[in-house]
This record gives sequence, structure tokens and C-alpha cells, in this order.
Amino acid sequence: MSLTQQHKKLERNVTLLGVGAFVAVAIGGIVEIAPLFWIENTIEKVDGMRPYTPLEQAGRDIYIREGCYTCHSQMIRPFRDEVERYGHYSLAAESMYDHPFQWGSKRTGPDLARVGGRYSDEWHVQHLKNPQSVVPQSVMPSYSFLAETTLKAGDPAATLRALQRVGVPYSEKDIEQAPADMLAQADPEKDAGDLLQRYPKSQIRDFDGNPSRLSEMDALVAYLQMLGTLVDVNSAAAQEALAEEKGR
Repeated sequence: MSLTQQHKKLERNVTLLGVGAFVAVAIGGIVEIAPLFWIENTIEKVDGMRPYTPLEQAGRDIYIREGCYTCHSQMIRPFRDEVERYGHYSLAAESMYDHPFQWGSKRTGPDLARVGGRYSDEWHVQHLKNPQSVVPQSVMPSYSFLAETTLKAGDPAATLRALQRVGVPYSEKDIEQAPADMLAQADPEKDAGDLLQRYPKSQIRDFDGNPSRLSEMDALVAYLQMLGTLVDVNSAAAQEALAEEKGR
């Protein structure tokens, strides 16, 4: 029987075709999935990455709670127009401690992967209170209530403990100091202890312009101001390229 005849027989026999398709998919699945059981981590670590501070994590929780991710992605793709507008393309390692990560394809507003340090705290506060006052064409609603809402982050230590259990490398001291760290980061008058040593590049200041209390605005602005600031992306890109060369 010729190859053509065998192929016709396979196509006309539903059972044979089903078995053949199952075998092909099974082989492909094994080839793709099996190696993952022998790889400790699929993400290449880069210098500078660290877990979020308790205040930044609280801000991230507010960001997710308010649905900011439905209009803003945090994934700059490796295309010229993306890089020119938003900055260096996103590295997987930059989201390695995110639960859940904020990569996505839906954009009503700009990508926020590298928004940290691009605008002042005052700009962010005004933008969240009245978006159209700084971006007239914006369709973003007002979040002015954040500035009037005292931050109630529950038990910061419990939050960090839960994240530690899913792989985020918080130390026991980080967990123990979580409530104090949260207060100290938003108040430069407080003794921050070794906060900067445990969380390099963390920013310590009053973020919302109202030092009399710790607000949800403080937390959200603290989170936004650190996005994209931890990794030296040019150095990380060089490391990534070198790793690819070695793998060839």
C-alpha cells in the first residue's frame, strides 16, 4: 500500500485519525512539559530585583482592588514603537515576585511597567484625584477618595507570610518588621532602621502630601513610583543576550 493510500485510509477512519491525533498531541505535550520538572526556575534572575516593601505591596493590593489592571498593562513588548513610547521592554524577572502578575494586552491607558520616577508624587496625586486636570483627554475616573481614606492593610505581617509560602523570599525579620516598615516608609521623621538595606532602592517620604496620616493614596503612589526602577535594564539586557549566546 502506497503512502498516499495509507494517508487516505487514516483520514477516512475516524478512530484511526483520533488515535493518531492523540498520540501527536501527547508527544508534543511531553516534550514541552517534561523538562519543567527538572528545571528549578524558568526565570533568569537579574540584579536589583527584590520583593515589595509592605507599603508597596499594600499599594499593589489597592491597584488590583480598584481594577487599574483592566485599563493599564505592565508589559512592554520588544517592538520599536513600544520601546520608544514606554521604555525598555519588560523582563520576566521583573514580575517574578508578583502574585498575580500584571502583564496583559488590554490598554485603555498607557502601560505602567516603567512609570516609576517619570512623574512627581504631586502629579500622581493630582492625576488620581482629577485625571482630566493633567491629561485633558483622559477617560479615567476620579480616585480622590484614596487621599481621604486611612490605609487599613489588615495584618501586613500575615500578608508577607502568605507570599513567603508561595516563594517570595521575605526573611523572618521582614515579616516581623512589616507593620513598622509600612509606617516608616511614608514618614521620613520616623526611624526606618535597616529598611533600605533590606529593601534596596525603596523610597522613604510622605507620598500624598499629607503627613498627618497614612492614606491609601500614600500606598498606591509608593507602588507606582517603584515600577520599573529596580533593575538596570541595559545591564540586564546584556546579561540576557549573553545567556542566549551561551545556550546556542
